[in-house]
Amino acid sequence: MPYDLPTATAAVTAADPRLAAFVRRAGPYEHRPGDGEPLASLARAIVFQQLAGAAARAIHRRFVAAIGGSVTAPAILATDPDRLRGAGLSAAKTASLIDLATKVADGTVPLDGLAALDDDAIVERLVTVRGIGRWTAEMFLLFELERSDVWPVDDLGVRHGWKLIHDEADLLKPKALQAEGERFRPYRSVVALFCWHAVHVERGQVVAGGEASA
Repeated sequence: MPYDLPTATAAVTAADPRLAAFVRRAGPYEHRPGDGEPLASLARAIVFQQLAGAAARAIHRRFVAAIGGSVTAPAILATDPDRLRGAGLSAAKTASLIDLATKVADGTVPLDGLAALDDDAIVERLVTVRGIGRWTAEMFLLFELERSDVWPVDDLGVRHGWKLIHDEADLLKPKALQAEGERFRPYRSVVALFCWHAVHVERGQVVAGGEASA
């Protein structure tokens, strides 16, 4: 992890007594490392959009098998679109995966050297791909690149978790949640992860984050 989690947790809980109380009560969330392969991570994000977990996992497995078992731009581009559709992908997702692979292959969206770019530059690069919006780019920053200061205020899971942690009657609007997050810089990612953790705790689950919907 590029940042020190105990240091980050201490900083965000010091900034918010309600968050500190939740962490004492619920304990830490389970850290989920990234895939280690940016293209594979983005392709998985596209496949999983708008789908329940089990169905998405099955389609993703068939997609990987259809392209030969390794998620690379040449492998995607060498696969007939009808074969991708046969794996269970919609026409829109098929087009998105081909667009992603095309832009990675021709250098329009180079994935090498991402560590040297700031968060906004990465988002700006990724949202040029069909089917990748700001939310998907933020999830990539948070989970794959493990950036410390991602604050996805449009995510319903983050908004709901904030409501639970702070015992509020209603979900905060994204603009208001954006303002609330300012005091947690440069560790807003940790707060987002605790918000997801709160939702999972409420549901009686033991792990946090990563598949929240928007």
